[in-house]
Amino acid sequence: MTTASPHAHGVHFGRADVQNAGMGAGIVLLLVGVLGFIPGVTTQYSELMFLGPDSHAMFLGLFQVSMLLNIVQLAIGAAGWAMSRTDPGARNFLIGAGALYIILSIFGLSVGVASAANFLSFNMADNWTHLVLGVVMVAAGWLFSRNMSGERK
Repeated sequence: MTTASPHAHGVHFGRADVQNAGMGAGIVLLLVGVLGFIPGVTTQYSELMFLGPDSHAMFLGLFQVSMLLNIVQLAIGAAGWAMSRTDPGARNFLIGAGALYIILSIFGLSVGVASAANFLSFNMADNWTHLVLGVVMVAAGWLFSRNMSGERK
């Protein structure tokens, strides 16, 4: 029997740090997906299109969005929320979704904002935010799962 508190082993509120990080990321992405459909939060809402670079709606006046991008954010967020019920699921979500965001960023930077290939309606703010988000998610998945015991991995 040990005298160390559960907090010392990366467990908070009955969940491991990796689960809390995955759940937090999932909830934030769900929220972003929902708010992308709300006029006011999304400016130029009348110009929201299903996909493509011609969707000029702007989430928070900064990030170009389309209906498809909002749906993708909702799906990734829901997956994160569901997968974060277990340590391995949360780790896999953080690393996998983080890698996906890095790939989306590279795709957005390589095709350009005005290109017809920009089917998710990325602008430069989206591209750089996705890159940072992806790196942070991969790092969180790796760092928070390093201390998982053998039976929790």
